[in-house]
Amino acid sequence: MNLFRLPTERIDRLADWVAEQVNSRVPAADPADRDPEFIIDRVGPGWMFARLYFRAEVRGLERIPDEGPVLLVGNHSGGNVSPEVLVATLAFVRRFGPHRPFFQLAHDMVMAYPVIGTLLRRFGTVGADPDSARQVLRDGAVVLVYPGGDWEVHRPSWKEDEIDFAGRTGFLRLAWEENVPIVPMVNMGAQQTALMLTRGDRLAQLLRLDQMLRLKVFPISLALPWGLNVGDLAGHIPLPSKVTVEFLDPIDLRAELGPELDLDAAYEHVTGVMQEALSGLAEERGLPIVG
Repeated sequence: MNLFRLPTERIDRLADWVAEQVNSRVPAADPADRDPEFIIDRVGPGWMFARLYFRAEVRGLERIPDEGPVLLVGNHSGGNVSPEVLVATLAFVRRFGPHRPFFQLAHDMVMAYPVIGTLLRRFGTVGADPDSARQVLRDGAVVLVYPGGDWEVHRPSWKEDEIDFAGRTGFLRLAWEENVPIVPMVNMGAQQTALMLTRGDRLAQLLRLDQMLRLKVFPISLALPWGLNVGDLAGHIPLPSKVTVEFLDPIDLRAELGPELDLDAAYEHVTGVMQEALSGLAEERGLPIVG
């Protein structure tokens, strides 16, 4: 008799039960939840906060096509409180107006948060589901995606200048199938809003977090107000690090790679362009947090 079998089976059953509870609380993605009037009232104060607290600097907005569907692809930073998302979203709306359809893809855990999830849906955030993204792209919307997700957003602080999508290529398939341009965007500074120590991916595996919550990490960081912050599930108060976001030139995968999709080549090309730009921003950086 395997003495470890019974406890393992119980853990798996518990993990399945937790997954069911969480999934039942994740609202179905509905682009109609986006509320331009709600957005209008909050862009001004939100941008003022971003400028004062994060000294937000945004470059290259003019590189985003003025009309039609676009896939914005960014590197993700700052743990579960990701200031680059706030900065990029507010900057986009200030330039193109709240009535241009613009949606941000987010993890189910984010969408399941009470109050916060509702507010985000009114701002255009939907669950990171390919079908949802495909639907709004076909309607002519701009979609913001962070392929690195929880893996990249919790990378150790000393890897802040590295693009790490963990080999994920779903965004490339989406752009190719819908024949939309990719506009890469990179940020520097958001990863300095806390001291990220480790992703905790082995701990996440042990705790069955992927099975329960679709999380591949259980990060450990030093962050306000907790001090030692384990899991970051309750978020944290970000340090006032200067955040710079730069939009890069659009990429037409067919023009770059030819009539057949080579995922490896496409991945290397897009991440390579982003890495070069991110390294440039890192070289500009003077002091941590101060910028």
